Amino acid sequence: MKARAIRCVILAWLCVAGASHSQGADAGAACPPGTDPASRQQSYGALTRQLQAWDEAYYQRGERLVDDGVYDEAKRRWRRWRRCLEPDAPAPSQSTPDSARDELEHPFAQTGLDKLPDRRSVGEWLSRQPNRPLWIQPKIDGVAVTLVYRKGRLQRAISRGDGDKGQDWTAAVRRIESIPAALATEDPVTLQGELYLRLTDHVQARDGGASARSRVAGLLNRRELTASEAREIGFFAWAWPDGPRAGGERLQRLAQLGFPDTASYTRPVSRLSQVAHWRDHWYHAALPFASDGVVIKRPERPPGPAWRAEPPRWSIAWKYPAARTLAVVEAIDVSVGRTGRLTPVARLEPVLLDDREIGSVSLGSLSHWEALDVRPGDEVEVALAGATIPRIERVVIPATPRADLTLPDEARYDALSCLAPSVGCREQFLARLAWLGGKQGLDMAGVGPATWNTLVDAGLIDGLLSWRSLDIARLQSLPGVGEARARQWIEAFHAAEARGRWRWLVALGMPPVPKAARQAALAAPLPVLRARSATAWQAFPGIGPARGEQLARFFHNATIDELLTTLPSLDASPPQGSETDEPHSPKTI
Repeated sequence: MKARAIRCVILAWLCVAGASHSQGADAGAACPPGTDPASRQQSYGALTRQLQAWDEAYYQRGERLVDDGVYDEAKRRWRRWRRCLEPDAPAPSQSTPDSARDELEHPFAQTGLDKLPDRRSVGEWLSRQPNRPLWIQPKIDGVAVTLVYRKGRLQRAISRGDGDKGQDWTAAVRRIESIPAALATEDPVTLQGELYLRLTDHVQARDGGASARSRVAGLLNRRELTASEAREIGFFAWAWPDGPRAGGERLQRLAQLGFPDTASYTRPVSRLSQVAHWRDHWYHAALPFASDGVVIKRPERPPGPAWRAEPPRWSIAWKYPAARTLAVVEAIDVSVGRTGRLTPVARLEPVLLDDREIGSVSLGSLSHWEALDVRPGDEVEVALAGATIPRIERVVIPATPRADLTLPDEARYDALSCLAPSVGCREQFLARLAWLGGKQGLDMAGVGPATWNTLVDAGLIDGLLSWRSLDIARLQSLPGVGEARARQWIEAFHAAEARGRWRWLVALGMPPVPKAARQAALAAPLPVLRARSATAWQAFPGIGPARGEQLARFFHNATIDELLTTLPSLDASPPQGSETDEPHSPKTI
């Protein structure tokens, strides 16, 4: 069911769940959830602590505790919330938790990258660039390092650290075969790049990150790197701060010095469509490394001494579609289907997942919701099941305080409840009407869920067959309904009257009857069908105990019996061949 329809129908005992989250989407995106400063500070503090824990594990122990998509969304949310609660605070430092162990200064600052969230943001960035073409490269998923060559020899290898200082990785890097120990030049050479895990035919869209970054970080944090471990690591040079100013010359010289990958994976781009092409290409191509997006940059950049340990204006990153992300639960809605099935749905602050905006996620069933223990205000990990259907994997940061988890009573609804509109029955009753008029039922052309909503809201329908007594004049009295539309509805209603017995029974919600049993089981007069027991139904091919009980309950129901007595031609035998056992999905007109 569409998100709008789901949002409209909340069981009475769940209304309180979303009461504290009624602010608009923009406000919710900018500020932590909550209606008072204390609750907002609690949400902000919980997110801050979670990010610190993830950073500590990654930078100090080389452990990645969370998917990149979840981390990136958490970081973006933290920055928004920080601006909301601390608008005058200085920009956050680029330092990382290993800064206490930093030992060496970078000859030129490592700048880092801003990550843009979507195509529109990338297009806006491109429009601000003065010269074209630009460059695009894969964003290698590894760990950043600075290589310092002096008089042709590798003198130092420094981890990124806080961008100004980093750890001394020289001993380990000297064992990496893909990094030359000597260069054919006496000039000073300082390279910035990525140490990555060497892979064979790695397809990012298929294989994901493959824990490549964590593997490399773990190897570099060891005291000794064995020869076999060193062979697992490659190097991609993405910056040469003291190299030639002209981009083309830089690429050529890097290849001559023994770093050919940079030129091999650099492409010129002038338009957003070209950027999108290469992003999609490298996302699905077989590569020798894991990558988590693309980097777009100007070929020419300021001289190295002008660089700062902060994202520069001359380059940005556009990450691949996130397969997992972090979302705030705004409310829990429970929809009631035609057969009485209750489906809880988590309404989310909208997030991007696989380049699609996700605003709601089905929780499947009440028992699954209870097991996940998802509540309004929680921050949850959202992933794609089968690459298409969003699902909530777990609660990452529980709301503080947490709303009570109150489950509705499943026993209140079943396949024969809400045969008329009453308190707590609107949604199921409307679902019944949509089924009745849909392709699997009476196939009313031009009559869909919106039509039934209009008629019920106007008080013109108080039962499943009330529409049979409507006329054009009454329909034209509705706001926005002219003669043409009213006449179309009336014609559809009249056409439905001529449907055969099988169509009418299915439209009213009769449980499915196997095709092999249909003629024999349903050819009897209505009094026989009303009197037939569950055991008697089981005598027909393909009808077991459960289905027999369902059929007996349907024909024994007083409301169904009353409806059947008003219908024409129900003593005719059901047609053969053209109607299937399994109904099609309802029309959504």
